[in-house]
Amino acid sequence: MTPNTAARNESLFMAMELSNKNWKLAFSNGEKSRYINVIGGDQKGLRLAIERAKVKLGLPADCPVYSCYESGRDSFWIHRLLTGMGVQNVVVDPASIEVNRRRRQLKTDRLDAERLVGMLMRYVLHNEKKLWKVVVVLTEAQEDERRVHREVERIKKEHGSHINRIRSLLILHGIRPRKIAATDNSHVRDWQGKPLSPSLAEEIRREQARLDLLDKQMKTLSEKEWSAVEHPVTICDHKAAKLFTLKALGPRSASVLAREMFGWRTFKNRREVGALSGLTGTAYSSGDSTVEQGISKAGNKRVRYTMIELAWMWIRHQRDSELAKWYMRRFGTGNKRLRRIGIVALARKLLVALWKYVEFNEVPAGAIVKA
Repeated sequence: MTPNTAARNESLFMAMELSNKNWKLAFSNGEKSRYINVIGGDQKGLRLAIERAKVKLGLPADCPVYSCYESGRDSFWIHRLLTGMGVQNVVVDPASIEVNRRRRQLKTDRLDAERLVGMLMRYVLHNEKKLWKVVVVLTEAQEDERRVHREVERIKKEHGSHINRIRSLLILHGIRPRKIAATDNSHVRDWQGKPLSPSLAEEIRREQARLDLLDKQMKTLSEKEWSAVEHPVTICDHKAAKLFTLKALGPRSASVLAREMFGWRTFKNRREVGALSGLTGTAYSSGDSTVEQGISKAGNKRVRYTMIELAWMWIRHQRDSELAKWYMRRFGTGNKRLRRIGIVALARKLLVALWKYVEFNEVPAGAIVKA
C-alpha cells in the first residue's frame, strides 16, 4: 500500500467515522476534500458515496481508493466489505492516534474524520508506519473460534450475579445459606423460623431457574472445550492441545491462549509477544526524573489475566522448572507486595516460554510434560 507520491492526485483517500446512526465520510485527493453522511450500515449508500467522490474530486473511475476507520463495535465486517469493493483499507487502533495537547481537545465526527484522512495520506504517501497502530484483521473463521471461551467468560459473570442476588435476598431475612447453586432455597425459614413470603419465594425460584440454565450452558461449553483439545481439528485446536500437554495448563487456559494469541498471530521476537499481552513495562524518564509506571496494559486483557493466573499455577505445579525456581529466588521470600510484582514478571517470562514451546517445540526448562 505504497503508491508513487507523484500520482498523489490520482488516488482517493477516505476516512470513516462510525456511529450507530450515521457514518461520517471524509474524502480527499490531496488537494480538495469532501465530507458527507451515510446511514450507518448502508452498503449501497457507501458504494454510491465513493463513486460520487471520484466525480466531484475529478478522479478517474478506476483510480485506487485507500480508506481507514477506527476499530470498535463494528469489528471487521466493514473491512471485508471495503476490500470486496477493491478498496485498500486499514483498521486503526484508536488508542494509538496522536492528540494535540496544546489546548482543550475539539471533538466532532467531522473533525475526527478530517484528522483520520490526513493521517491516512501520511501513512500511504509518506510511508509513516509508526504514525498509528494498525490492527491485524482476523478471518471470519478465526473470529468464530473465539466465541466459545468469550461466552464462558460472560456466563461466569452472569452466574456470579445470580448467586449474589439469591444470597442477598436471603440475608435480608437473616438467612445465611451455605450452598446456593443446584439448591432450592425457596423453602428455608427466616430468622424467626417462619417460611418466606410467597413473593420472595417465587423470586428466589426464578433466580434459581436462571442459575440452573447457566449451569447447563456452562457444562455444554466446557465439554466443547475438552473435545477441542482431545480431538483437535483447526490450527487453534492443535495449538491448544499442545499447550494442554504442559502440567499447570487446563483446557480453558490453553484455549484462551491459542485462540486469542498463538492461533492467528505470528511474532518476530519475545518483545512482540510481551507487547500484545500488555505485560511489558512502561518507564517514564525525563531529565533526572525516572519513574516506572508498571505494565502497559495496552494488549489483550484476556491473555493478560489468564497469564497471571497461570503464573500462580505454574509455581504450584511446576516447582522444579527453571522459571519457578527463578521466581522463588527473586521474590519467594519477599512480602506480599513484592510477590505480586514478581508474579507479573513471571507471567511475562512464562508467556514467552509458551510461545517458544508452541512455535519451536522448545519445552520450558525443567517443565513437566503430561504423558
